[in-house]
Formats: sequence, structure tokens, C-alpha cells
Amino acid sequence: MADDQNKFDRTASNRAGVTLMNNQVGYVVADVMREHGNVDVEVLPSMIRIDGTGQFEFDYAEMAEALGWEDFGNDDFEEIMSTHYGRMVVLDDKIIMFANPEDAAEYIDFDLKPVN
Repeated sequence: MADDQNKFDRTASNRAGVTLMNNQVGYVVADVMREHGNVDVEVLPSMIRIDGTGQFEFDYAEMAEALGWEDFGNDDFEEIMSTHYGRMVVLDDKIIMFANPEDAAEYIDFDLKPVN
């Protein structure tokens, strides 16, 4: 029984996510992300976990509208985010999270062709 307790699963989780500050802006971003079908939001006392399956996006226009701001951008997101896992692609108008690096190949110049 003790052996089972110390085993871990090496299979891919197909998940990616971020940790946000639990402040007013982080909470609004989390509320927006709750509406996305493949995303789970967990509000904790000092942080907010946003975890998604496969691929998901933080659309800056969507965040700005929810916040009542004229603009929301990379600087605003970086201010509330403390860490992430999975592949994060930062564009001018959104952040795309990928659970699998191969899915982000077109953005990160990752060649999927085998080398001879």
C-alpha cells in the first residue's frame, strides 16, 4: 500500500494555467474566464488559479470591457499574474495558453518535422 501512495502519473495532463493575484483586477479576469467552457477557476485566499484544458485565451478586449477600462494589455496582465504552466504565447491583443507545446508550434517557430 505504501508504494501506491508514492507513485506518480507520468501521462500528460493536457492542462495549462496561470496564478493571478486575488485583487480587484484578478477577480474580474477570473469572472470573465469562468464563462469559457474549458476553464476552471479556483479562488483562494491569496491567489486565483485559472486552469484550462488544451488551449484557451485571455482576450484583452474582453477583459477591458469587463473592467470598464478603455484598454487592457500585457502590462496589466503581467501585473496580476505570478506564475504559469504550459506554453504561454503573448500577442498584442491576447494571451494564448497551450497545454501541449506542439499545439503552439506556429507561434514559437517549433518545427514538428523529424530530423534525419
